[in-house]
Amino acid sequence: MIRMHDIAFGYGKRNLFTKLNLNIPEGNIYGLLGMNGAGKTTLLKLVSGQLFPQRGIGSTLGFNPVKRNADMLSQIFYLPEEFPLPPMRGDEYVSLLKPLYPLFDQGAFERYRDAFDIDPKQKLAELSLGQKKKFLLAFGLASNTPLVILDEPTNGLDIPSKSQFRRIVASAMTDKRTFIISTHQVRDMENLIDPIIILHDGQVVFHSDLANVASQYSFKLERNEHDSRTAVFQEKVPGGYMIVTKRQKDDEETNVDLETLFNAVVSAPSAFSALAQNSIEGGVK
Repeated sequence: MIRMHDIAFGYGKRNLFTKLNLNIPEGNIYGLLGMNGAGKTTLLKLVSGQLFPQRGIGSTLGFNPVKRNADMLSQIFYLPEEFPLPPMRGDEYVSLLKPLYPLFDQGAFERYRDAFDIDPKQKLAELSLGQKKKFLLAFGLASNTPLVILDEPTNGLDIPSKSQFRRIVASAMTDKRTFIISTHQVRDMENLIDPIIILHDGQVVFHSDLANVASQYSFKLERNEHDSRTAVFQEKVPGGYMIVTKRQKDDEETNVDLETLFNAVVSAPSAFSALAQNSIEGGVK
């Protein structure tokens, strides 16, 4: 689906990536996490052909994204965090743009649109930020593209809409479709995104499904601080300390706390280095 090998990219004198490697097979809802400035949006734009690497080789859906092949672009729906919308009605927008997506399903769009309670006759410029985002989500899901890229999709959505977003995205998922969701709102995405990809210091430092994490690490809330010699990571939280330890043979499996996992990985990437291997396996030949 997506392969990036030794990708280098920067802005001016600032090198963002030097030798970034990433391999994303099809058929999952990937969560892309990273601190502010880690390069999540840049990576998404490199994958979709909106930015070009300074060095390295990329492949998206079997195409070189640098060439921006029309067949490739028709198989990608990209929803950025910030977006302009033309001063037209929603139904006019759909009529204008759906020919660009050969697999667009009008019936599915109308179901998603109605679920999000969007009036197709209302001008897009008159919608709130959350309504605009829901309209574009409905359009993107109905496009039936094999690759759907969503950058901070829950920003601007109220609490009921976030829950609705998770249900609708899950319902639109198939084993031939791949979602990449970049987010800071980790709690909004729990129980939806899996595997997890974490960018840090210009590298993919973590790339694993949560079942693999749970098989190797334990996540527990404890009243007291843990012995630093046995804790992989710990942080003070309301009610005590969230502790991450290596799971022992007789330990019961625990649920993975996604926010704690992220904090642990960016604090001590070397402790999770074995879970970054998916990023380089199957690299571009």
